[in-house]
Amino acid sequence: MRRIIAGLFTSIDGVVDTPNKWNTPYFNEEIGQTIGASMAQADALLLATKTYQEFAAYWPHQSGNPIAPLMNNKPKYIVSNSLKTLEWQNSTLIRGDDWVAEVTKLKGRPGKNILVPGSPALVRSLIRARLLDQLNVIMCPVVVGTGARLFDDIDPMTTFKVMDAKTISTGAVRLAFEPVNK
Repeated sequence: MRRIIAGLFTSIDGVVDTPNKWNTPYFNEEIGQTIGASMAQADALLLATKTYQEFAAYWPHQSGNPIAPLMNNKPKYIVSNSLKTLEWQNSTLIRGDDWVAEVTKLKGRPGKNILVPGSPALVRSLIRARLLDQLNVIMCPVVVGTGARLFDDIDPMTTFKVMDAKTISTGAVRLAFEPVNK
């Protein structure tokens, strides 16, 4: 069975909203290689509406970026009730209340990991539905103060096991967690 692995940037106060506004001083080649390795171990992406819209507006125009072919060529599954059409190549819409069943079917298909880059609301929903297999977080040593936090509206007894932890040369910390009560 395929694994669903989420990857997010977070501040030390737990903000995951608009990381491009605060993670730049901590982003380096090492983080780029970490993201590239995660992409290489996945053969599909799972995104929510906002992340899909941001990525679809950006990645098709990044021909010089080595991650662009990975983002553009992989199948993308978009969980959304508001989108009607998808313009980004290789994108499939998952609509309605039955998204959990559809994502469960995706997990059951043969293949590599399914990567969820960003999409914190979807990550929360995957945790609640017990579909998330691994949570990779790059924690930047900055207090953002305001913005959406990953664990807003999550059961307070959700527990995780630390699978890996490494400090990046810029001071960010790469963490990998596995849900315990899956």
